[in-house]
Amino acid sequence: MKNVRDILRSKPSAYVYSVRPDSKVLDAIKLMSEKGVGALLVTENDKVVGVISERDYARKVVLMARSSHQAEVREIMTADVISVDPTQSMESCMELMTEKRIRHLPVIENDELIGMISIGDLVKNIISDQKFMIEQLQQYIRGETA
Repeated sequence: MKNVRDILRSKPSAYVYSVRPDSKVLDAIKLMSEKGVGALLVTENDKVVGVISERDYARKVVLMARSSHQAEVREIMTADVISVDPTQSMESCMELMTEKRIRHLPVIENDELIGMISIGDLVKNIISDQKFMIEQLQQYIRGETA
């Protein structure tokens, strides 16, 4: 089974979008929309200090009647960032995401951010692996060799 590094290599863009903690929530939401992502890392002095997601926005701005024009990212971000190492398996990441009820995992290697994976990235790769395995088993059953 693939690991996190394999997933990052397979992504069309390994670029991770981020905002500062003092950014306005509206600017963060605009960036998510422009880039077609569901979460942004919050960085300060080249260190990850949080994550802001569409879920944070819905629960901490919309439902609490805050102004996205005035609220800062630091007010609604998730500060307890859970990250993974590039050598971790897809399985362990799925377990972690399920257990912690999160959808995005920053990937940290040697104290440096090297990417971010989403639950969608994991599902896509798991389906691809299963499809390959099914094709291999079908060839074996038919007596075909590669």
